[in-house]
Amino acid sequence: MASPLIECIPNFSEARRPEIIAEIINAIKNVNGVSILDKHSDIDHNRTVVTYIGNPAAVEEAAFQAIKKAAQLIDLNFHTGEHPRIGATDVVPFVPIRDSSMADCIEIARRLGKRVAAELNIPVYLYEEAAALPERQNLENIRRGQYEGLKKDILINDARKPDFGPAELGSAGATVMGARQPLIAFNAYLTTDDVKIAQKIAKGIRQSSGGFRFVKAMGILVDGRAQVSMNLTNYRQTPIARVIETIRSEARRYGVSTHHCELVGMIPQEALVDAATWYLQLDEFLPEQILEQKLTEAMTSSDVVAPEFGFIDQLASGTPTPGGGSAAALTGAAAAALVAMVCRLTIGKKKYLSVEKELFLILEKAEELRSKLNAAVEKDAEVFMQFMAASKLPKESPEEIDLRDKAVAAAAINAARIPLEVAKSALQISEMANLAAEKGNINAISDAATAGALSKAAITGAALNVRINLLNMAENQTAATYLREITSIMEKSVSLERDLKIILKQRSGLDI
Repeated sequence: MASPLIECIPNFSEARRPEIIAEIINAIKNVNGVSILDKHSDIDHNRTVVTYIGNPAAVEEAAFQAIKKAAQLIDLNFHTGEHPRIGATDVVPFVPIRDSSMADCIEIARRLGKRVAAELNIPVYLYEEAAALPERQNLENIRRGQYEGLKKDILINDARKPDFGPAELGSAGATVMGARQPLIAFNAYLTTDDVKIAQKIAKGIRQSSGGFRFVKAMGILVDGRAQVSMNLTNYRQTPIARVIETIRSEARRYGVSTHHCELVGMIPQEALVDAATWYLQLDEFLPEQILEQKLTEAMTSSDVVAPEFGFIDQLASGTPTPGGGSAAALTGAAAAALVAMVCRLTIGKKKYLSVEKELFLILEKAEELRSKLNAAVEKDAEVFMQFMAASKLPKESPEEIDLRDKAVAAAAINAARIPLEVAKSALQISEMANLAAEKGNINAISDAATAGALSKAAITGAALNVRINLLNMAENQTAATYLREITSIMEKSVSLERDLKIILKQRSGLDI
């Protein structure tokens, strides 16, 4: 099965110093799992757009490293250019490409936004599909006044406070982060240096002033020519050919024409096929008639799936590890995954708009705990092997016996610590499962209930492992503390299980 792919298209406020762009690109390249597809620098705009693709985790890490490097090398106090900007890394959109969704990209934007704010002290705004506020869906609203204007407004206007990070701008400015559909950045150059004509045409075609939906446009002067600079945010709803023909028609009104057009960054093949189909009037055309598409399908298709020796097979083997503690951790991770699934099936639905913010927080916490529990699967096996090693120490003399007993006790405490942490995490998941059942998508309520049942099982399994490791160690202070904690967790889990049954009965009629 192919791995998920996410595209990221960060825009950096620099194009006149190639060495700076090279360092930023190297920061992206140095992250395993990403491939740079394109780099476009415009000296007049003083802006560089980089397009790269990769698995979600790698794409997220590469974006952070690029933002960090840009913040070190670009000072907005000395930046000039035709293109509006508020940050050294001005905008960072994430786009779902393969086996990924818009919700996945929204999560990346939110998670990365928090990290950039916390670790780099850069204000972060969320836009497009990731916007936390309706008025911030449009990038233009966030970028109003550019760096210089925002630097003043952010200090005194609550409406301009960032979603994450400090309410003040440093030399790296602010970064806008979000999730969106594939965008086409396209520029049309006119046979004139009269920028007013480009501005009039831009006003006529952009959505905000009554033009085409999904078109953003402005008129500027580039290389001595008037340019209509555009972003087409949904090429399926507003085809590129329709926009270009309108620009040509409008240009003729002013006695000029289009000199040439320019693509910034990447363009989906579908958009080019649509344009070619429109201009060639191929009314009966099918995408399957493209030779390269057929070749790609033929070369990548395969019905063979290789078998995989997984954790369940290891669990069934005759080795002492992995064992019950690892199984409890994996069960907790599965519960967290189900909570995350219910959140994702709820977020974005109009019916549940009132609980969306709360479910986003639950989703983020569930993913954090899922990662922690996945790591505990191996950690539990590791600490048990350490306990086994301590048990095998020599005991031929009183000194050796004393050393062995101390080593065994220390290893037992350590072996109990991991399942105790698993139980604590699973208890949090139980709480979130109840919230997901109470407030999440009603069509996924059984999944939330399953998460509750699995988290309860994880707690029970973890508790057994805590207690077996601390058997006959009641006099040890740490052991006594662990035993009290696991007893309290078990009692709370019973209460949460009772609450879940009530929620299920009241909300859906389910009775278990």
